[in-house]
Amino acid sequence: MNCNICPVCGATWCEGQLYWSTGKTGKNEDLNALVCRQLPEAKEPNCINPAKGTEGGIGWAERSLMMEMTLREKGL
Repeated sequence: MNCNICPVCGATWCEGQLYWSTGKTGKNEDLNALVCRQLPEAKEPNCINPAKGTEGGIGWAERSLMMEMTLREKGL
């Protein structure tokens, strides 16, 4: 199995598929929105995410909104 680990954030891709630290599959665009776009310019060139520099993905603001909506739906 061919696996690559990003030297910047430690993200792991096996056979081209991103895996979160939980073992679940992930999307390159989401990792880009959550981590890669937040990188200081000095570290950015070392990032190996194929979606680095693209738009899209579910970032922190979107995740926060999703959590708020879920809590409201549950009456919390």
